[in-house]
Amino acid sequence: MIYLCRHGQTEFNREGRFQGQTESDLTALGRAQARAMGDLLADLVAREPSDAWRIVASPLRRARHTAAAIAERTGLPLSFDDRLLEISVGEWSGRLREDIRRDNPELFASYEWAFRAPGGETFEDVTARVAGWLADQAPEGERRLIVVSHGVAGRLLRGAYAGLSRADTLAQEVPQDAVYRLLGGQIDRFDCAPVEDPEFA
Repeated sequence: MIYLCRHGQTEFNREGRFQGQTESDLTALGRAQARAMGDLLADLVAREPSDAWRIVASPLRRARHTAAAIAERTGLPLSFDDRLLEISVGEWSGRLREDIRRDNPELFASYEWAFRAPGGETFEDVTARVAGWLADQAPEGERRLIVVSHGVAGRLLRGAYAGLSRADTLAQEVPQDAVYRLLGGQIDRFDCAPVEDPEFA
């Protein structure tokens, strides 16, 4: 069993900037989302008690901080794996999406835009990374993992797990206030909107 989540909202998310592997801190809302995911995961993990539970996250700061909030609420050990990194968007890193869209409208006609950044990674690059990580895990019946990754990387990880087509993989949602359970070849979503006002969190 794997519970997969995306990091909470970041400053770049809020500003509409491409992040890729560039660092950006969680906003107040992002920190509240991380705590909400931690509360939900503490409950879900308690339903399947096992000493094997652990958290593994992308080493980028936004994922590290989200994972730390989850670890605080679950009490589980935390480690990091570079294969869970977000896609590199090359020359687009830190740039406003609207600026890129204005200059290159044809690139955004489909979900394929993420793989068209000059100097960035391809669909195949990221899929190979996340599928390689998945292949190295214990057999599904023995897995007890919470994974904190990113929008594109998490989307491709779910696609690799479920054997989805490229189009179906890219059409998946990438919420920052939900957790996905990967079990028995199925993907189930659990929503967890933060309850406190992020302005005062």
